[in-house]
Amino acid sequence: MIEKKVIVKNVNGLDMKTAALVAEAASQFSADIFLLQGRMKVNAKSVMGIIMLTARPSSELLLIVDGEDEAIVLKQFETILNTVFDEANLTPN
Repeated sequence: MIEKKVIVKNVNGLDMKTAALVAEAASQFSADIFLLQGRMKVNAKSVMGIIMLTARPSSELLLIVDGEDEAIVLKQFETILNTVFDEANLTPN
């Protein structure tokens, strides 16, 4: 199991579009992936769970990954959560 603090850099935080992107990316892996903010822990494969975090720009989250592909997941999620997106097409700026 790996835990790593990450900062949400997207200008709209983890809004609906970004949450969908995160959940889609998480679903590609067999590892269990969770995001923790304060006392709320959500499954990163769930769009609704991610939205429930109401993570704003500059929010600090704890990324928790457990599984055989955890190192790859950690690297990809650090990139996703630490990237500022162009909301028009959800590509990194």
